Amino acid sequence: MNVPKVRLTSLAHGGGCGCKLAPSVLQQLLIDHPAAGRFRQLLVGIETGDDAAVWQLEDGTCVIATTDFFMPIVDDPFDFGRIAATNAISDIYAMGGNPIMALAILGVPVDKVPIETVRQILRGGSEVCAAAGIPVAGGHSIDCPEPIYGLAVIGLCRTQHVRRNSAAQPGDAIILTKPLGVGIYSAALKKGVLGPDAYQEMVASTTLLNRIGVELAKDPSVHAVTDVTGFGLLGHALEMARASQVSLVIRADDLPLLAEAATLAKEGLVTGASGRNWMSYGDAIILPRGLPDWRRQILTDPQTSGGLLIGCAPERANDILQRIVEGGCPNARRIGHVEPGVPVVRVVA
Repeated sequence: MNVPKVRLTSLAHGGGCGCKLAPSVLQQLLIDHPAAGRFRQLLVGIETGDDAAVWQLEDGTCVIATTDFFMPIVDDPFDFGRIAATNAISDIYAMGGNPIMALAILGVPVDKVPIETVRQILRGGSEVCAAAGIPVAGGHSIDCPEPIYGLAVIGLCRTQHVRRNSAAQPGDAIILTKPLGVGIYSAALKKGVLGPDAYQEMVASTTLLNRIGVELAKDPSVHAVTDVTGFGLLGHALEMARASQVSLVIRADDLPLLAEAATLAKEGLVTGASGRNWMSYGDAIILPRGLPDWRRQILTDPQTSGGLLIGCAPERANDILQRIVEGGCPNARRIGHVEPGVPVVRVVA
């Protein structure tokens, strides 16, 4: 871990996807947003809280557009750039698209952050984009009080390959492709108690591209996909439940976790965003009696560059899971299923 003289995390009041507005606040902000229904080519807008906008061209090709940026989750500027870029590109993969180019979004307090540090942030982002096979074709930068970095990303796919969070079906198996606990690790990092092995584990997870989404979208037995970021597993599962008008059942004992996530959560090393998440949507979550608070904190833990949450036909779930693991996601697990009923998320042991 290469920690610069200026700790990037010390310049920000939050970090990573934990910076996101709470779901309840976002809902209030968008309540009067004009409907986009009059644009017949807009296949996916803001209606279901999906990962990106999708616009259909006349030839059956779809343009997928997204933007994502945040404040530092780590102090190493190169790692910060890599994590932020991986996170932004994930939205394209979650919709089933191939990214084609990115634009950089940069804000720095120029009087506090050395130029070389900023260069390392940009280099980290460019390296991830190169790994995804896309250029950073431009961007925009401003002088601002806290460091911010991210991307606007454009992708393409065929209409039949678009995957929404609104198509989960009763009986579907639920798969999660990455382990939980990024927010917990980031809280430990800020407290100075995250060891080097755990740090490398976090960076490895948050810089792992969700490119498997492109292949999964070509499989008709994969019905619904979203990625798990700042609202935590329960928040994004609830978005899928509400968008699809179904209930999701999550098996807490089957969740993949970063190696030290449980230990750190028991020690109270959690983010404020975890509590805000719970306050926003806890009334739509059914927890088993006696569930320890540290386990609930993991369920609401904000993930930065988290995994894909997938709803697929149950008879194909094992094959799909094997394909995901072989595609570079060794921690992927089958974590639950979909039931008919009111849109809630029920957690079972």
